[in-house]
Amino acid sequence: MKAGWNWRVQVQAIFHWTPLEIIRGPHGLKTQTQGNIVDMSGIPFGTTDWSSIDRTEHRGERGVAHWRTQQFGHIRVRMVEYSAGYLADHWCSKGHILLCLAGELHTELEDGRTFVLKPGMSYQVADHAEPHRSSTSIPTRLFIVD
Repeated sequence: MKAGWNWRVQVQAIFHWTPLEIIRGPHGLKTQTQGNIVDMSGIPFGTTDWSSIDRTEHRGERGVAHWRTQQFGHIRVRMVEYSAGYLADHWCSKGHILLCLAGELHTELEDGRTFVLKPGMSYQVADHAEPHRSSTSIPTRLFIVD
Protein backbone atom coordinates (compact mmCIF):
# COMPACT_ATOMS: atom_id res chain seq x y z
CA MET A 1 0.00 0.00 0.00
CA LYS A 2 1.02 3.59 -0.58
CA ALA A 3 2.48 5.76 2.16
CA GLY A 4 -0.23 7.87 3.74
CA TRP A 5 -3.06 5.36 3.23
CA ASN A 6 -5.77 5.26 5.87
CA TRP A 7 -8.93 3.39 6.64
CA ARG A 8 -11.78 3.62 9.14
CA VAL A 9 -12.61 0.95 11.68
CA GLN A 10 -14.81 0.83 14.73
CA VAL A 11 -13.63 -0.35 18.11
CA GLN A 12 -16.05 -1.19 20.86
CA ALA A 13 -15.72 0.84 24.02
CA ILE A 14 -17.38 -0.27 27.22
CA PHE A 15 -20.75 1.40 26.55
CA HIS A 16 -20.72 2.48 22.92
CA TRP A 17 -18.96 2.22 19.59
CA THR A 18 -16.31 4.82 18.94
CA PRO A 19 -15.31 5.36 15.33
CA LEU A 20 -11.58 5.50 14.95
CA GLU A 21 -9.49 6.54 11.99
CA ILE A 22 -6.22 4.65 11.66
CA ILE A 23 -3.64 6.54 9.66
CA ARG A 24 -0.32 5.12 8.49
CA GLY A 25 2.31 7.69 7.81
CA PRO A 26 6.08 7.94 7.75
CA HIS A 27 6.22 7.54 11.54
CA GLY A 28 3.94 4.46 11.82
CA LEU A 29 0.31 4.10 12.77
CA LYS A 30 -1.74 6.66 14.67
CA THR A 31 -5.42 6.81 15.57
CA GLN A 32 -7.86 9.65 15.70
CA THR A 33 -11.28 9.46 17.35
CA GLN A 34 -14.07 10.66 15.11
CA GLY A 35 -16.72 11.04 17.87
CA ASN A 36 -19.26 8.80 19.56
CA ILE A 37 -22.11 6.86 18.01
CA VAL A 38 -25.25 6.19 20.02
CA ASP A 39 -25.37 2.61 21.25
CA MET A 40 -28.81 1.15 20.56
CA SER A 41 -27.92 -2.37 21.72
CA GLY A 42 -29.80 -4.19 24.46
CA ILE A 43 -33.16 -2.67 23.55
CA PRO A 44 -35.70 -5.33 22.56
CA PHE A 45 -38.38 -4.51 20.01
CA GLY A 46 -41.29 -2.75 21.65
CA THR A 47 -44.03 -0.22 21.08
CA THR A 48 -44.98 2.76 23.19
CA ASP A 49 -48.51 4.05 23.74
CA TRP A 50 -47.50 7.57 24.78
CA SER A 51 -50.97 8.27 26.20
CA SER A 52 -50.36 5.54 28.81
CA ILE A 53 -47.09 7.08 30.09
CA ASP A 54 -47.43 9.23 33.21
CA ARG A 55 -47.01 12.93 32.56
CA THR A 56 -44.61 15.10 34.57
CA GLU A 57 -44.82 18.88 34.76
CA HIS A 58 -41.84 21.17 34.20
CA ARG A 59 -42.40 24.89 34.71
CA GLY A 60 -40.54 27.36 32.53
CA GLU A 61 -39.81 31.01 33.12
CA ARG A 62 -43.26 31.34 31.56
CA GLY A 63 -45.68 28.53 30.83
CA VAL A 64 -45.33 24.83 31.39
CA ALA A 65 -44.01 21.71 29.64
CA HIS A 66 -45.53 18.26 30.16
CA TRP A 67 -43.17 15.35 29.55
CA ARG A 68 -43.96 11.70 28.95
CA THR A 69 -40.61 9.93 29.26
CA GLN A 70 -39.26 6.48 28.44
CA GLN A 71 -35.71 5.39 29.25
CA PHE A 72 -34.00 2.80 27.04
CA GLY A 73 -30.56 2.13 28.51
CA HIS A 74 -28.84 5.51 28.47
CA ILE A 75 -31.20 6.88 25.80
CA ARG A 76 -34.06 9.09 26.98
CA VAL A 77 -37.07 9.41 24.67
CA ARG A 78 -39.76 11.99 25.39
CA MET A 79 -43.06 13.25 24.08
CA VAL A 80 -43.20 16.86 25.25
CA GLU A 81 -46.15 19.26 25.12
CA TYR A 82 -45.48 22.96 25.67
CA SER A 83 -48.19 25.43 26.61
CA ALA A 84 -48.72 28.59 24.55
CA GLY A 85 -46.33 31.28 25.76
CA TYR A 86 -43.75 28.84 27.17
CA LEU A 87 -40.20 30.12 27.74
CA ALA A 88 -37.49 27.81 29.13
CA ASP A 89 -36.02 28.91 32.45
CA HIS A 90 -32.45 27.94 31.48
CA TRP A 91 -29.97 27.61 28.63
CA CYS A 92 -29.70 23.93 27.77
CA SER A 93 -26.35 22.40 26.78
CA LYS A 94 -27.59 18.81 26.42
CA GLY A 95 -27.64 17.27 22.96
CA HIS A 96 -30.96 16.33 21.38
CA ILE A 97 -32.58 15.11 18.24
CA LEU A 98 -35.93 16.81 18.18
CA LEU A 99 -38.95 16.49 15.84
CA CYS A 100 -41.81 19.00 15.90
CA LEU A 101 -45.15 17.15 15.66
CA ALA A 102 -47.57 20.04 16.18
CA GLY A 103 -47.45 23.77 16.85
CA GLU A 104 -44.34 25.87 16.42
CA LEU A 105 -41.10 25.78 18.42
CA HIS A 106 -38.85 28.83 18.61
CA THR A 107 -35.24 28.00 19.50
CA GLU A 108 -32.73 30.67 20.44
CA LEU A 109 -29.02 29.89 20.54
CA GLU A 110 -26.84 31.64 23.09
CA ASP A 111 -25.02 33.42 20.24
CA GLY A 112 -28.29 35.12 19.24
CA ARG A 113 -29.32 33.02 16.25
CA THR A 114 -32.96 31.92 16.19
CA PHE A 115 -34.77 29.06 14.45
CA VAL A 116 -38.43 28.13 14.07
CA LEU A 117 -39.59 24.52 13.74
CA LYS A 118 -42.99 23.70 12.31
CA PRO A 119 -44.62 20.26 12.12
CA GLY A 120 -42.40 17.81 10.24
CA MET A 121 -39.20 19.80 10.92
CA SER A 122 -36.40 18.70 13.23
CA TYR A 123 -33.13 19.85 14.69
CA GLN A 124 -30.13 18.10 16.15
CA VAL A 125 -27.40 19.41 18.41
CA ALA A 126 -24.55 17.67 20.22
CA ASP A 127 -23.91 17.72 23.95
CA HIS A 128 -22.15 20.95 24.99
CA ALA A 129 -22.10 22.23 21.39
CA GLU A 130 -24.40 25.25 21.34
CA PRO A 131 -26.46 26.30 24.36
CA HIS A 132 -30.09 26.80 23.37
CA ARG A 133 -33.48 27.55 24.88
CA SER A 134 -37.00 27.05 23.64
CA SER A 135 -40.15 29.11 23.55
CA THR A 136 -43.61 28.80 22.03
CA SER A 137 -46.39 31.17 21.05
CA ILE A 138 -48.95 28.39 20.50
CA PRO A 139 -49.33 24.93 22.06
CA THR A 140 -46.55 22.71 20.66
CA ARG A 141 -45.81 18.97 20.74
CA LEU A 142 -42.32 17.50 20.20
CA PHE A 143 -40.71 14.07 20.06
CA ILE A 144 -37.22 14.25 21.59
CA VAL A 145 -34.37 11.74 21.80
CA ASP A 146 -31.38 12.47 24.02
